[in-house]
Amino acid sequence: MGVTTRLQSSVKGIPNRYIVLVIVFLALILLSLKGLSFTPDGLSMPLGITQSSVSHEVAEEAATHEVPVAPTVRKANATFIILCRNSELDGIIQSVREVEDRFNRDFNYPYVFLNDEPFTEEFKRRISVLSPSLMEFGVIPHDHWFQPSWINEETASAARKLMEMSNVIYGGSVSYRNMCRFNSGFFFRHPLVQKYRYYWRIEPNVHFHCNIPSDPFLYMQDHNKTYGFTISMYEFESTIRSLWQTVREYTSLHPEHVHPDNSMGFISQDNGKHYNLCHFWSNFEIADMDFWRSEAYMMFFEFLDSTGGFYYERWGDAPVHSIAASLFLPKDAIHFFDEIGYQHTPFTHCTRDIERWMNGRCSCDPGQSFDYNGYSCLRQWEAVAGRH
Repeated sequence: MGVTTRLQSSVKGIPNRYIVLVIVFLALILLSLKGLSFTPDGLSMPLGITQSSVSHEVAEEAATHEVPVAPTVRKANATFIILCRNSELDGIIQSVREVEDRFNRDFNYPYVFLNDEPFTEEFKRRISVLSPSLMEFGVIPHDHWFQPSWINEETASAARKLMEMSNVIYGGSVSYRNMCRFNSGFFFRHPLVQKYRYYWRIEPNVHFHCNIPSDPFLYMQDHNKTYGFTISMYEFESTIRSLWQTVREYTSLHPEHVHPDNSMGFISQDNGKHYNLCHFWSNFEIADMDFWRSEAYMMFFEFLDSTGGFYYERWGDAPVHSIAASLFLPKDAIHFFDEIGYQHTPFTHCTRDIERWMNGRCSCDPGQSFDYNGYSCLRQWEAVAGRH
């Protein structure tokens, strides 16, 4: 039987329309195969276009669209400074945890912990897990912490006993006096701190009640601010009986250090004849250490220290810092951080600006803020600097 006869026999009974469809389908396959070539890696592409030419075109396309680089977060040269003891571990954990939750988890500023004795491994281990930020632990040099040998201990001891009998807070404490002197004239000289310009002082058992979405350090830097505070109040007069007279002696010797646009009105109601006892509460302060390291402040501190007032009385770092900032800085270099909700028991600052309070998701009660308490000096500051 011939081929024609067998084909006729095989297609016999199949409708013609199906035969036509099969022929058209086969023709389309042949036409598509003529326009393709097969590459060694199994990918097919139109004839006349090679892998190398495609790769070159892709490379040119990539070259015209640079891969975006993640922006660098701008930060100030700044650190947290925490003066504490091993026994204050739980209180420090609370403070650091709140600083991280309210601010530093978004900014990753480093921490410097200082102690008059070495921190334990347990202290460092438990603190270090709280933040990915750099944490450094330092020991305070002996001469920066302990009572100087030139202090007459008999006189100092008598002063402590008298204050203790008068129920002056920390009146009988030598270690408290060591701390006040250290914070007044030495913390910014510590080797771990020397590399930084700005600092934020943190103490054990404090609370931060509001989110802080913007960077206070950069605010200080960008707006030429030198000293920042949240709470101001009156000092105990019995602890600083000779301080103002000593300040007046210094300024009479060095009037060139007193800024013409100073904040004398914050610390005196009679143009400097008497000290009104107002000061910025220094357990919270954000400041520029270049000021403390300046000739004006260092000469001022050395003059105060030479009188022995830190030990013969109980001069605090808060009035010392506040008087120096008020006299030696222009008033617009001092800043009230109203947006930072802060508590150091028994006093709390909580913004009364409802928009700030809501945006900060503050946990404090504005009605309980210390700002306009009768013992607060915020009104005096606002009279000098104007309301914020």
